[in-house]
Amino acid sequence: MARTIIETRGLTKRYGSVTAVDELELRVEEGEVFGLLGPNGAGKTTTTLMLLGLTEPTAGSATIEGVDCTRDPIRVKRAVGYLPDNMGFYPDMTGRENLRMTGKMNGLRGNALEERIDQLLARMGMTEAADRRAGIYSKGMKQRLGIADILLKDPDVLILDEPTNGVDPEGIRELTALIRELADKDGRTILISSHQLHQIQQICDRVGIFVKGKMVACGRIGELAEQLEKENGYCFAVEAQPGGEALETALREVEGVQSVTFEDGLAIGRANADVRAAVARHLTENGFSLTRLEKRGGDLDDIYARYFEKAGESDASKRKDGHRARQAR
Repeated sequence: MARTIIETRGLTKRYGSVTAVDELELRVEEGEVFGLLGPNGAGKTTTTLMLLGLTEPTAGSATIEGVDCTRDPIRVKRAVGYLPDNMGFYPDMTGRENLRMTGKMNGLRGNALEERIDQLLARMGMTEAADRRAGIYSKGMKQRLGIADILLKDPDVLILDEPTNGVDPEGIRELTALIRELADKDGRTILISSHQLHQIQQICDRVGIFVKGKMVACGRIGELAEQLEKENGYCFAVEAQPGGEALETALREVEGVQSVTFEDGLAIGRANADVRAAVARHLTENGFSLTRLEKRGGDLDDIYARYFEKAGESDASKRKDGHRARQAR
């Protein structure tokens, strides 16, 4: 059984009448990549600050490796490497010089420090850029340098705040592969705070969905999809010719199909089970030309939007559509 590394119990933070984090129950296991997912203002940053001992909770507790984050923040900081959304480097110093300064602040000196810097620069793919000024680095390069920076003290736990925000697609691929490697090969426990759904889906073992300070869902993406399927039925999409009323009528004739609607030219069906094989057979037997038949609702975009709807967020569909539009760019 995996060891729990990060744990919160009833963790709550209020600012006057505003509850930023509301009785958060969270467990992150050793070697796991956990995604804390939600929009700006959902409570992710406040949660991170409490985990780092930078702000005190109103109620409840948080521990990292069994150490109370509020009572012993110095011990927590020794065990945790934190990468903020905008990592600050001295722009007129080279990447290597920035790392050297951080190393010295963490008690490293001499050959041991230089060897550690060389190893981390090589691992981050930054060897060639190491002696250039940090001020001319791209966002992706700064993020990789930031990861090297927090790895200097060899922490067991990494907390990454929006690590792929503002990074180009190639940089995102490099960063996500690196983050996954830090868990799989190094055994580090990683908590990622993000609203970048596609990247989270690629690299996280589990996700927690935050809405207005509350965690409304937590689990593996497949588990969350299955839970929604049990509550709302199986969802599938069909594209065929002829379409329109003829397609709708044919779909309703399939046993188990409960409803049919249309969305951007696609017929969206709901059923009490996976009826795709029966749908395909019925349509082809009745002269339809089937061009598309797929399950809907199993990716993180759909899960995210559906849980927002359950939590009473009226703009959930806008969030979903907007996010898909950004992914399509």
